[in-house]
Amino acid sequence: MRVDEHSSTPSTKPVADAAPLVALKPVLTLRRRWPALLATILTVATLIGVGHELFDHGLAGIKRAVPESWGFYLFFLASYFALPICDFVIFRRLWDVPPAAFPALNRKRIANDILIGYSGDAYFYAWARARLDMVTAPFGAVKDVSIVSGITGNVTALLLGTVALPLGYQLISPEVIEGMIWSLVFATAISLGLILFSKRVFSLPRRDLWFIFWIDLLRIGATCVFIALAWAWAMPSVSIGMWLFLVAGRQLVSRLPFLPNKDLLFANFAILVIGHDRALSDLMAFTAASTLVMHGLLLLLFGAVYVTERMRAWRDGR
Repeated sequence: MRVDEHSSTPSTKPVADAAPLVALKPVLTLRRRWPALLATILTVATLIGVGHELFDHGLAGIKRAVPESWGFYLFFLASYFALPICDFVIFRRLWDVPPAAFPALNRKRIANDILIGYSGDAYFYAWARARLDMVTAPFGAVKDVSIVSGITGNVTALLLGTVALPLGYQLISPEVIEGMIWSLVFATAISLGLILFSKRVFSLPRRDLWFIFWIDLLRIGATCVFIALAWAWAMPSVSIGMWLFLVAGRQLVSRLPFLPNKDLLFANFAILVIGHDRALSDLMAFTAASTLVMHGLLLLLFGAVYVTERMRAWRDGR
């Protein structure tokens, strides 16, 4: 309220600066809601991607071979949840996240598997931004965790390559061997470059980066062991040692950037090593389909929980 020059009574004329403040309200609302909008878009896109992958490829694998042993399903679930559990341990240390972060970390993993690379990290960043009372600068931590995870995978590939190549080079064509070597050189160079410029690349303290590295290394090792045990229960005629060797080769192949048709290469290598071409192909297809089924079930479960919570909040008038 202001006093007019020619009158002693206060003027009721609105202040001119009030209009811009009103105009800013939609912008501020959009800024507050963009994490939720991004998370919704990515969730819907992930569900579509899971459905496409499952009905296009996965159902054939389910129809052909269903392991009868309970051990396969137990160790498969252990291998499936190794990644989100380790991510939860990491962010529990970094941000002291509540248990509600576990569904978000599962969505992060599913989006990274189904959609384009790092889309899941974008989703988790949006999830953290929507909870700024929990964490004030989420981008740096999400970025650092992704980079350290990549470095850990490259280090694992290098270690496995030094062991697997001398043992299995006679079973692999020279062109593939050359591609594997160049891929290992490239992965090593990228990792060394990130380590050399770590002060400019990373935001977290060194002790946190080392913690992330060791948890990721534990996660990779546990995932390999669990999936090897699952396959050993499904095909007990093949020794657990041979399955561990094949899973190590699978982990190596998955980390090499210059190799086309990685799944086909691994399948052919596995058939050459242990035989059982039809049974092994069916087992690989069933494992891939089971992963897609788990993705879809978790997305539906988390979506149902979210809708239930929103309906309860709406009923309570919040």
